[in-house]
Amino acid sequence: MHTPQLPDLPLFRTIADAAGELGFPAYVIGGYVRDLALARESKDVDVVCVGDGIQLAQAVGRKLPGRPRVTVFRNFGTAMLPTLEIEVEFVGARKESYRAESRKPEVEAGTLEEDLARRDFTINALGLSLNPETYGQLVDRYDGMGDLQRKLIRTPLDPDITFSDDPLRMLRAIRFATQLDFDIDPDTFDALARNKERIKIVSQERITTELNKIIMAPKPSYGFKLLFSSGLLQLIFPKMALLQGVEKVGQHAHKDNFYHTLQVLDNVVAAGGDLWLRWAAILHDIAKPATKRYDKRVGWTFHGHEDKGARWVPGIFTDLKLPLGEEMRQVQKLVRLHLRPIVLSKEIVTDSAVRRLLFEAGDDIDRLMLLCRADITSKDYDRKNRYLRNFDVVEQKLKEVEEKDHLRNFKPVITGEIIMATFGLKPSREVGELKEALLDAILEGTIRNEYDEAFALLLELGQRKGLEVVTS
Repeated sequence: MHTPQLPDLPLFRTIADAAGELGFPAYVIGGYVRDLALARESKDVDVVCVGDGIQLAQAVGRKLPGRPRVTVFRNFGTAMLPTLEIEVEFVGARKESYRAESRKPEVEAGTLEEDLARRDFTINALGLSLNPETYGQLVDRYDGMGDLQRKLIRTPLDPDITFSDDPLRMLRAIRFATQLDFDIDPDTFDALARNKERIKIVSQERITTELNKIIMAPKPSYGFKLLFSSGLLQLIFPKMALLQGVEKVGQHAHKDNFYHTLQVLDNVVAAGGDLWLRWAAILHDIAKPATKRYDKRVGWTFHGHEDKGARWVPGIFTDLKLPLGEEMRQVQKLVRLHLRPIVLSKEIVTDSAVRRLLFEAGDDIDRLMLLCRADITSKDYDRKNRYLRNFDVVEQKLKEVEEKDHLRNFKPVITGEIIMATFGLKPSREVGELKEALLDAILEGTIRNEYDEAFALLLELGQRKGLEVVTS
């Protein structure tokens, strides 16, 4: 850890000159300063001035080469100035007061001290001076540097007030702890747990943004454990919280599906999985509590949890305000299919079973195999290695069949339109049955996906159903 130094950029000198001419003391405050101290890359700069932030931004814009356009947000009293190196947001120092039913504050002009006091955490209340007589000097009223050294998330003021005023800060505390691998100060965490119900006044979009940032952290399981132990997870994502716990009858107990899910999530992260593969990891066993049954002979079962989980995905995405397009369909597919490669790895791998998997997974086959490998969390080293070796066999078979049959995203050559035209049928269950029978024959390897072979079988199937050929 080192004292943050302002980079030697002409932009900062230009801001200092403009602020000096206007008589507005100015400071770089917040995340940019924190990231300088942590030697993390940061492209967004917040400049606070004791005066009119919009006026300062416009003055800086006039001094820069090419006079870049300043975007003004009068409602918020802020202005944005994009430059080649970084994007700078200007705002006047302010103090805030909150009403109980809203996290939107009443804002009025304030001193630098009042502006620092309203910051969420001490590590975000650091500043660097842009004033001629103190240029580059560190402003640290709340020992933010000490907390960076101690790897600690702590609020500058009473945490009960901080979290009650703006409950989104509770999620931000957990998000920063997860991203930076910091602890949350015990008093701050206790206040977070006490104020958890206040999260209900925060919009779902803001909650999901923070949740996705936790999921994209290097070790998201840490964030989810904090969410669970604080009681926040039970409020913002109750279905996931229900995975926690172990039920025991006699000698039969099942694994804790919450901690298993977190291990799968971390495994997917370690393998380079993107946001949607991480969501598939989170949701792959989401329906286990709803499908849990006890059988005296075999113990606990979760039959059909993959199908029920897949059916739940659109509702979960809707509730969490996640996108409902291709991303959701991909997650749904991975949840539905996540047991299939495991079943294949336990059996003799037949070409037809591999063809079906390739057909159903399409372009997501590699992601599916990555998820399945991540799903092997057994502490039994030999058992785990046996599974992973079996997956190697399955993947080799997938490669061979794909090279031979090109079944990734293939389309049967005989369409529903051809079936209807051939037998003079309208859209009906009969058309669907014929399509299914042709698809089965291709996937079983009975016929190739070529028009003449497929059409000959269609005529044969139609004959068995007593259908007359109208056109051929």
